[in-house]
Amino acid sequence: MAKKTTEAHEDLNIDVKVEDSGPSRKKLNIEVPADVVSARLVDSLDTLVAEVELPGFRKGRAPKRLVEKKFGSTIRDEAKKQLISAAYSKAIEEKELKVIGEPTSEMIDKIEVEDGKALSFEVEVEVQPEFEMPSLEGIEIKKPKFEVTDERINEEIGKIAINEGDLEQRDEPEPGDYLTGNGVMTGPDGTEFYNIEGCVVRVPLTEDNGRGMILGVVVDDFSSQLGLPKPGESVTIKAKGPEHHENEDLRGVDLTVAFEVTRVDRIIPAEVPDVVARYGMESEDQLKDAVKSRLNQRGIVEQQTVMRHQIARHLLDNTEMELPERLTAVQAMRAIERYRYELMYRGVDQQEIERRVAEFRSSSSDRAQRELKLFFIINQAAQDLKVGVTEQEVNGRIAQMAAEQGQRPEELRQHLIQSGQAQQIVVQIREHKTIDAIIAKANVEEVSAEEFEKLAKEQAEAEHASA
Repeated sequence: MAKKTTEAHEDLNIDVKVEDSGPSRKKLNIEVPADVVSARLVDSLDTLVAEVELPGFRKGRAPKRLVEKKFGSTIRDEAKKQLISAAYSKAIEEKELKVIGEPTSEMIDKIEVEDGKALSFEVEVEVQPEFEMPSLEGIEIKKPKFEVTDERINEEIGKIAINEGDLEQRDEPEPGDYLTGNGVMTGPDGTEFYNIEGCVVRVPLTEDNGRGMILGVVVDDFSSQLGLPKPGESVTIKAKGPEHHENEDLRGVDLTVAFEVTRVDRIIPAEVPDVVARYGMESEDQLKDAVKSRLNQRGIVEQQTVMRHQIARHLLDNTEMELPERLTAVQAMRAIERYRYELMYRGVDQQEIERRVAEFRSSSSDRAQRELKLFFIINQAAQDLKVGVTEQEVNGRIAQMAAEQGQRPEELRQHLIQSGQAQQIVVQIREHKTIDAIIAKANVEEVSAEEFEKLAKEQAEAEHASA
């Protein structure tokens, strides 16, 4: 029945007006004719009558007036959803809009469908901005050779030893220790944004220069504000909401975090023989061989990352585009999750990922703008190059990322589904394949391991400078 109704809508001259709502955004004013609304209400009622059972009547035999009296609001809500969905899809197709992401509206929840009356609503959509793509042929890039040294192997084993280490509960904290407790973040008017039982913060080390993170927000003077609280003690942290936080209500506002410490822990790294035993290996040499194999795989990823970064920089520097002055919540969330999963793909450990993501939230407007601009460019390039993603590629990427994070693939897959981030893996693969397709057209020059380190350093400095 729904399909029949949708097909009928396609034949109707639904009134659609489009106006600019800012760079990369359009406002759609849509009106569904009264006769279509009435027909949809009749269809919804007929469908329900055929399925419902009321006391004293067999299934499908209850009078329409009784069904409508009992389920009228349900019928109207269902009709509204179907009408808005069909009308929106038709409007996008009719106006040939390249929509990115989900539409937003502040009025749809308040709309009521009435028999014999037209249905009018408006939505805002993020659209692909119009811009001229630079040439994708013959871009000059460097391909670094990669070498796994004993130093890197030992460094990686040190990280594994920390991950496999034990927590030693302590009475008093020192720099580098972890504090667990209840964290409550509020705004200047007392609005509560977060109330997290089990919030974990790390006491900054000397090399952190006083900077630290709490509830995903970086605080420059965190060390002096936090101090060294013992279990049972409370501290108050003052911070400024990041300008690009995915929660728009936090942006630029004065925040207060009340943090009550419940325990203090220090990570005691596992001894290498214990790591060997836990990994089911026979010797330290076997562990080193396994780590070397992992680092070789990671080296390939790092090679790809350096080359992709060069392509991205070329595309950004050679594309003119009008962008919104401030990222919307959807754009900010997309940029943050894009960054998070890129770090996971590159094998960065979870603690470092959270630190970098917090830094990203506090990054400059220029960096946020470049990330949004790059998203649009690659999205257009993917369309031009007809890049697609297969289910096999998604499963392979999840397995690879799970191995880097020390998780089982099915656990990571389930987490992605539950958190609504499964699509992010598809986007990541599509972006990588698109840039790799551009690399295949590029003029590639191989460089030495030393030059590779120089490129990696330049990349890190560029990221830091834009943060």
